[in-house]
Amino acid sequence: MASTANPSGRRRVGGAMDGEKLVFGSSEGVETIGSFEEMGISENVLRGIYSYGYEKPSAIQQRAVMPILQGRDVIAQAQSGTGKTSTIALSVCQVVDTRCREVQALILSPTRELASQTRKTIQAIGLHANVQAHACIGGKSLGEDMRKLEHGVHVVSGTPGRVFDMIKRRSLRTRAIKLLILDESDEMLGRGFKDQIYDVYRYLPPDLQVCLVSATLPRELLEMTTKFMTDPVKILVKRDELTLDQIKQYFVNVEKEDWKFETLCDLFDTLTITQAVIFCNTKQKVDSLSDKLRRENFSLSSMHGDMPQRERDQIMNQFRSGESRVLVTTDVWARGIDVQQVSLVINYDLPNTRELYIHRIGRSGRFGRKGVAINFVTNEDLKILRDIEQYYSTQIDEMPANLADLI
Repeated sequence: MASTANPSGRRRVGGAMDGEKLVFGSSEGVETIGSFEEMGISENVLRGIYSYGYEKPSAIQQRAVMPILQGRDVIAQAQSGTGKTSTIALSVCQVVDTRCREVQALILSPTRELASQTRKTIQAIGLHANVQAHACIGGKSLGEDMRKLEHGVHVVSGTPGRVFDMIKRRSLRTRAIKLLILDESDEMLGRGFKDQIYDVYRYLPPDLQVCLVSATLPRELLEMTTKFMTDPVKILVKRDELTLDQIKQYFVNVEKEDWKFETLCDLFDTLTITQAVIFCNTKQKVDSLSDKLRRENFSLSSMHGDMPQRERDQIMNQFRSGESRVLVTTDVWARGIDVQQVSLVINYDLPNTRELYIHRIGRSGRFGRKGVAINFVTNEDLKILRDIEQYYSTQIDEMPANLADLI
């Protein structure tokens, strides 16, 4: 399909006009490919994906990898915990030419933790193919970033602010970049990051391939993509298919905010938890709840965006290794982070947006495992809970007395 020129000189889709509505539905016409071999993936990348623990492609990999490898722009939506990060890593490892020591693929993520996790997955899957990836994230040494980029890497996974800083300093040369992936793209193209993404985008080559990946892709975002994507392959799921079958969802009517803490302590007394994540809406609430729990002799970790990066890394490592079993956090942890042993998510506060609900509860039930989500609801929150139920055509039941038997 022919591209239409726009004032910025970048290409845009020739099919959908600005006012045209995009249909929110399934990925009709997208071929499903049942094995990695059929995708034409190189032997070394295949070794990496098998070593990483995959035997056959997940549903999103079966549909999204081939269009990316064919150079198409792609909008890929899939449920949390179904292998989106490894879809990115697999595609990137196959696309880059390791004989050229320049950055050829750029992945932008909304949090430092997600950018680091993506870098590690790329490094693991690309191990036998000698793919070199670097995480460009805030809170780390500028000098180290500059040294790594100077030495030469094939892939950069980063947060928009630090990536743009490296481009401006001319440490990150963009001339060989052929693939841009926006992970958690609804967040990346929302109000918080949109300007930063545009700053980076202006420095990228005009014939760039663009891929968007997320569990939630609101209609407004799909309409916006006409400005910077060319005839994208859309792999979408209906809203009512987004809530995960393997995650049981419950609510506890705590009635008042003041009664949440006692309810949480009662829960911990009755449940044997492998690992749990407790979400609060503010950094202050994370700190105060963590302090109260520690005073009651509960062992836990806590994390939010105001903490120094070294401390955040340490907490992530402790939680991943199972050294810490309970993590109290803000939505900095809601998107994309994968810790397989998490069996319980508690929304101490209901999230501020409906999209975040799906991302939060998706921290449990990773890749087919069972999980439980418990929502603490005050009398004022009941309407918000019903709105979430209706929006996703799901059912959130009152928590049963015998919950311990169900986990």
